Amino acid sequence: MTNYRNHLGQPIGFPVPGWTPRSRPPRTVVEGAYCQVEPLDPARHADALHAANRKDAEDRIWTYLPYGPFDRLEAYRDWASTVCRSEDPLFHAVIDKRSGAAAGVASYMRIDPKNGAIEVGHINFAPPLQQTAAATEAMYLMMARVFDELGYRRYEWKCDALNAPSCAAAERLGFRYEGLFRQATIYKGRNRDTAWYAITDQDWPAIKAAFQAWLAPENFDEQGRQKTRLTARQEPA
Repeated sequence: MTNYRNHLGQPIGFPVPGWTPRSRPPRTVVEGAYCQVEPLDPARHADALHAANRKDAEDRIWTYLPYGPFDRLEAYRDWASTVCRSEDPLFHAVIDKRSGAAAGVASYMRIDPKNGAIEVGHINFAPPLQQTAAATEAMYLMMARVFDELGYRRYEWKCDALNAPSCAAAERLGFRYEGLFRQATIYKGRNRDTAWYAITDQDWPAIKAAFQAWLAPENFDEQGRQKTRLTARQEPA
């Protein structure tokens, strides 16, 4: 019989001694240097999020999401008031510490405590948050909670295969491409082939070190521009 191995050289089907189901993500704040990630609260976040989203005049941030855009604040509040009550997906707001305002949303979803797997999804970063240290740190903080605090084994990222920015972001953040699920879903009247990416607990130590080095104050100049790209700090596959 062929002895298949994964990318770390471990035999497929290797033992996982002492494994027990993990806890579900708590509804608590995760604080960083550039941002904080906290459970979505429409009363506190909806106005700022809607205002930040409206800075995208062409509504491109909604192209690959199954809902939106929301022209009216009331419609966005109604949406936020519905999804904030969900346990899965568990929605969070990203607060940019430069402005003190919510400027993005992300969620934990497909939460599987039994097998230690969880997905990050519903990522919608408004223009003021895009391509900032706070945006990258938000993704790091959510990963760190999953692996370091909760002890999960697998963290997934899935997106429309046509969404080139999302695919590039997954790879920049350290996710490994795992395959294409053809004709996976239909949304907004069109087909979606879903690209799958993931990070495992075996990958995490090197990726964590890359994030910490990139987020260090000395990696940014006086104008806040990065000196070294995040991908340059990650170990090759």
